[in-house]
Amino acid sequence: MICVTGIIVNVLILTYFKYFNFIIYNINLLFKGKLSLFDIALPLGISFLTFQQIAYIVDSYRDEVPSFTFLDYFTAATFFPKLGSGPIVNYNDVITKLNDKSRKIINYDNFSKGILAFAIGLSKKVVLADNFGKISDFGHGAFASINGVEALMTILAYTLQIYFDFSGYSDMVIGIGMMFNIEMPINFNSPYKAVDIIDFWKRWHITLTKFLTKYIYIPLGGSRRGKVRTYINIMIVFLVSGIWHGAGYTFIVWGALHGLFNMITRASKDYISKIPKIIRWFGTFVIVNICWVYFRADSVKTANTLMSRVVTGGIGGVSAELANSMAQIPFINILIRVLPMEAVLALFFAFSLVIVVFTKNTIERTKEFKPSWKNAVFSILLIIYSVLSLSGISSFLYTNF
Repeated sequence: MICVTGIIVNVLILTYFKYFNFIIYNINLLFKGKLSLFDIALPLGISFLTFQQIAYIVDSYRDEVPSFTFLDYFTAATFFPKLGSGPIVNYNDVITKLNDKSRKIINYDNFSKGILAFAIGLSKKVVLADNFGKISDFGHGAFASINGVEALMTILAYTLQIYFDFSGYSDMVIGIGMMFNIEMPINFNSPYKAVDIIDFWKRWHITLTKFLTKYIYIPLGGSRRGKVRTYINIMIVFLVSGIWHGAGYTFIVWGALHGLFNMITRASKDYISKIPKIIRWFGTFVIVNICWVYFRADSVKTANTLMSRVVTGGIGGVSAELANSMAQIPFINILIRVLPMEAVLALFFAFSLVIVVFTKNTIERTKEFKPSWKNAVFSILLIIYSVLSLSGISSFLYTNF
């Protein structure tokens, strides 16, 4: 009873802050009412905190968590690196590490690895994610009038923005954790290298996938009750994932699409496995891009219009407004002196795709890391350039979820 009550209370708190206005909107829509919306400020990281609270309550009920003091619990719950955007942590693991006296000394090897991971994460956010955000914001702001090339750029820009933004944050969390001798969970493992949707969800937001599997999919029966029930459970999990991300039909569509493609992949895995890997990768990447369109768009209609512009918008160059915005970026400003803006942006996209598809990720780099002057200079230069590139206020995307 205590377990159920704890879960309900946490869900109700999340519902009020995140979904109350969405519920009122739908009531007005359904009954043609005129209920006023509330001015509700969304607390920082409430979605992540709620899931972590539920995990702790359920694990305690199952006797999977030893007894801890309230201070231990509070410290783990509010551990500052993960507070804004996760990852969703195992409390038992974090509290045990925080109480381990052998970790309460400076480990210069870990500290060096942490600086490298933090530097890479910061540069992902500032140098790549924020600049792709300019393209994405422009395209979504003028979605009905942009040409086909700009529409395609807008879609791909958000795909790269959300990856570099969220994985950059996760890298910084891992880096700060290393500085404190705390190994934080891996949340990304090169997701755009995935060769099918199931593989994608083993690589993207890994801690969320584990949470949904352990606390929703398996309790529903998992894959133990036949194919039909398995597919229903899969769809429920992805719909929950979509709703968790945001209050809007676009998030529901995003979750439903991933659930649908997940089921199709499972049902046809024997056939899909015979397709050349490069084709499977490309098909997966296209599907992920399409799904992100709904995730980012203000409405389902906007998403549909944006995708239609890829075909109906015709071939054209980059508009003056977008060109002027991108010209403010130092390295692009230098390149456009010798190349047209279209060529510079093509190189920017190509360079970023090479990073996500062909290079080692941050976790792989830190595992191979050995302190040296070369690595020290590399980390320092990344941090200096990232700090110098900071302009305005740019929050992490997932703090909004």
